[in-house]
Amino acid sequence: MIAEMLGEGASASLNAETVTEEQFMQYERLILGVPTWFDGELPNYWDEFVPALEELDLTGKKVAIYGLADQVGYPENFGDAVGLMARLLRSRGAVIVGETSTEGYTYESSRAVENGHFLGLILDQENQGRLTEGRIKKWLETLKTSM
Repeated sequence: MIAEMLGEGASASLNAETVTEEQFMQYERLILGVPTWFDGELPNYWDEFVPALEELDLTGKKVAIYGLADQVGYPENFGDAVGLMARLLRSRGAVIVGETSTEGYTYESSRAVENGHFLGLILDQENQGRLTEGRIKKWLETLKTSM
């Protein structure tokens, strides 16, 4: 849906399961999809790429992150993977853009929250699927000025 809304030619899609350091580094602006798995973990395919990320100099890159999460099933670690990825990339020099409001969500805790905002876009298809399209549109509008 995000790629569709960005429009043809505005983006290139890379598969997180097969991306290489060289492919990752060829872009100055990135939008990463990072769903939260299990009890607040990165998906295996991102987790396997973390050692490579920890070695990269991401200075000057702007990164926006979105992730799927379930606020009812996992309220104690809602969207944690977005926060984990954001902090990792920021520690390597990337600028994280695309913060979103926590309003409209009900959860106990989230490592994706910093200074009262999510460090990216959190989508809850399980419980708030009807809000997804509007949230994406609003998020992409903010990215136009921050990326």
